[in-house]
Amino acid sequence: MKIFSDLEPALKRNLIIFFCASLCFWAGLAGMLPNLSLYIESFGATNQEIGWVMAAFAIGLLGLRPHMSQFIDSKGRKPALLIGIMVIAIAPLLYLSVGLFPNVPIDLPNGVQVKSSILLLAATRAFHGISIAAFATAYSASIADMAPPHQRGELIGYMSLASPVGMAVGPALGGYLEGSFAFSFLTMTVLGVVGTLCALVAKEPPRPVAEVAQASLIKLKRKPVFWSLLLTAPIRIPALILFMVGTAFGTMVAFVPLYVREMDIAVNIGLIYTVSAIASFSIRALAGKASDQLGRGRFISLGLMFYTLAMFTLGFATSAPMLLLAGAFQGAGGGTLIPIIAALMADRSRPSERGLTFGLCLTGFDLGIALAGPIMGRIADASSYSLVFSIAGLMTLTGLLIFITTSSKDLPHSVRFALNGGRDVYAVKG
Repeated sequence: MKIFSDLEPALKRNLIIFFCASLCFWAGLAGMLPNLSLYIESFGATNQEIGWVMAAFAIGLLGLRPHMSQFIDSKGRKPALLIGIMVIAIAPLLYLSVGLFPNVPIDLPNGVQVKSSILLLAATRAFHGISIAAFATAYSASIADMAPPHQRGELIGYMSLASPVGMAVGPALGGYLEGSFAFSFLTMTVLGVVGTLCALVAKEPPRPVAEVAQASLIKLKRKPVFWSLLLTAPIRIPALILFMVGTAFGTMVAFVPLYVREMDIAVNIGLIYTVSAIASFSIRALAGKASDQLGRGRFISLGLMFYTLAMFTLGFATSAPMLLLAGAFQGAGGGTLIPIIAALMADRSRPSERGLTFGLCLTGFDLGIALAGPIMGRIADASSYSLVFSIAGLMTLTGLLIFITTSSKDLPHSVRFALNGGRDVYAVKG
């Protein structure tokens, strides 16, 4: 971690504050995972309804992503950080408040009937999704702003460690408090409040005045074509890869607690996420620095391989050790893939465009989460949880093949970039 010894004291202090805010963010968000599916089920929800509620998270993401990405570039990183972490503090209280209202059937168009509690939970879940649209994008852009260009992957790798650490602490707390939804959810609110205090004292990362002015101009010019930019060469393949991974992640989040209960496997659900976070932590510390020296592509390929192994292991899991192994593979996949794609997007954008570029790319992840819940929930109702995990594994395997063959301007360049440390032809010079 020699990179930190070369930084100015004020910058190091600001990075520590950012890290602490991120730690609270991810702990508060992930701490809901061991209990949320079970909490939704307690209102009489079916697998498909659980999937719909969990997928509603992506409604907040997708709905706010265009506005928030441009807001981050034009108005600053810190305001978006505050919005995101405050949602983490408020959302658990809203989930708990659903139990205060009568749970009555509501008739929707086309003869569809749904319980009022399911609608309220879905609305709360959509609100919860705003958190990532605001915080995660602003955090990635902030660290990219503060990182020396020649050590960008290394610093992003270290600073992204807040995510696996938070996702270890949060689910461990959530799993330990599994017997009490109220106590578990209120604990996540406390984490959100602490994170909000950290975000309040953080300093806005410095950007040249010209860059800020350019960002405002980009906002005016690009607002109508936000979604069309998703199809541009530097963004479309990373976004598609994140769609595959988002589908796998959304499937795991929605159905692992229910799968564990159905299989009657004696394991603390929070421990699966903790093992995942430990694996993610371990590999992030190495992958970021290595990608600066060896190229981003081969590490993205490695991350997709790990994710594929994770989903297939889940599909065939019949014991606690297999579940924990799947968690380790998933953590290694996420720990390799997510920070390296963040570094890749920083390479491919100017400071005035980073919020927009990160937001566009992460839209793929959002969409994957959105579709995973309802589609995989319907498949689970008709067949089994094992099948939905295997389908998710096939999707990430397909993503790997797509990345190897289409990640650059043609097939030879793509293969070299994805497997042999070839040059990124879409990187911005300077």
